[in-house]
Amino acid sequence: MVVIELTIFERIARSFPALELKIRQAGMKITSVNFVKKAVFTAFYLTTFVVFLLGALFLKLNILLRILYFIFPLLFVGLFFYFMKLPDFKIYQKEKEIEKEIVFAGRFLVIELQSGVPLYNALINVSDSYQEIGKAIKEIVENVDLGATMEEALEETIEITPSQNFRKLLWQIMNSLKTGADISSSLNSVVEQITREQIIAVKDYGRKLNPFAMFYMMIAVIVPSLGVTMLIVLSSFLSFELSVSVLLIIAAAIGLVQFMFIGLIKSSRPAVEI
Repeated sequence: MVVIELTIFERIARSFPALELKIRQAGMKITSVNFVKKAVFTAFYLTTFVVFLLGALFLKLNILLRILYFIFPLLFVGLFFYFMKLPDFKIYQKEKEIEKEIVFAGRFLVIELQSGVPLYNALINVSDSYQEIGKAIKEIVENVDLGATMEEALEETIEITPSQNFRKLLWQIMNSLKTGADISSSLNSVVEQITREQIIAVKDYGRKLNPFAMFYMMIAVIVPSLGVTMLIVLSSFLSFELSVSVLLIIAAAIGLVQFMFIGLIKSSRPAVEI
């Protein structure tokens, strides 16, 4: 039975060819097969719980329970693919944290190298000074300590880092090591380029905030306020009861719209630490 289960989970994992790399990029200490197995069982348990609650509600409302036969597989598949997106979410969060530190860590490294500190010691100092980038740099240092060359350690980190800018930084260091060029000067040019790109991103974000604010005022503030007022007035003219439950549903819908707007604004904010 265990062999059959593993074969099924292995087949599912193979249908997601990029899953192994995504798990490594997310920094998750789990194999792709075990991750798929965990996602399947979590989706199954959560689906069973939700369907059980819906069954109790349907019995109370005299709704046909046969609907649950259609809800269960749809909900299970939806939850499974939702949990399979967990590495993508972690990669996104990790990338944002790296982007916040990339300019400061790059400048710190340039100053260390210009001061005459060897690359190995400069990387150790960077790993001790920055949280997210420090984790990646620490892996480079550990690989070098285990016998790998600096180029090999850099290549491995370049492969699994989710940040394009951090990849540029490491590529520049590796190319300078291979060609024998001055690392600090070439690294400084990359850091300046990343800085300019971040400044442009901040300006673009500032321009986007104006239409966001206008739509927020229209959809999340003005329209709900006037709509509820008009609804109350119409209820008095048309003689239909506007119950508390209806008002609570409207309030929940308005809150959901506002929450979505806030999430949209936060997601569009560039990962820049000022």
